[in-house]
Amino acid sequence: MKLSKRGEYGLRAMADLAAQTPLGGVVPLKDIAQREQIPAKFLEQILLALKNAGLLGSKMGIGGGYHLARPADQITLGQIVRVLDGPLAPIRCVSKMAYEPCACPDEATCGLRLVMLDVRNAIADILDGTTLADVAHRVEVARIERR
Repeated sequence: MKLSKRGEYGLRAMADLAAQTPLGGVVPLKDIAQREQIPAKFLEQILLALKNAGLLGSKMGIGGGYHLARPADQITLGQIVRVLDGPLAPIRCVSKMAYEPCACPDEATCGLRLVMLDVRNAIADILDGTTLADVAHRVEVARIERR
């Protein structure tokens, strides 16, 4: 798995929203883009994909912007990455979302597949076990320690 710019920016924007607002608080796209130094047009496409996946809500017009669709402790990094970058698996034959058989003679005993399954599971365990609330907490701790 390689995190794309789309995935990185989406994670940063979602973490920003989690840190900036309680559930339902609306943040203008331009504010997120400025704080996170993300091109606004690109961020708009990313946030639209997250909205279509049910992770964000939005409000149009004056005072409009984006907000988390659920509490930050109910949105995992794994959910965000899968929406923006697709499956977490480094090869298709170990993917739970996009499985495709591999070309090896015996998938059940393929050494590469067995190792890549461990890699996929380790990545999924971390990303699916880390919520936006966890990220916001880690940021706060890092800021306190830096003082």
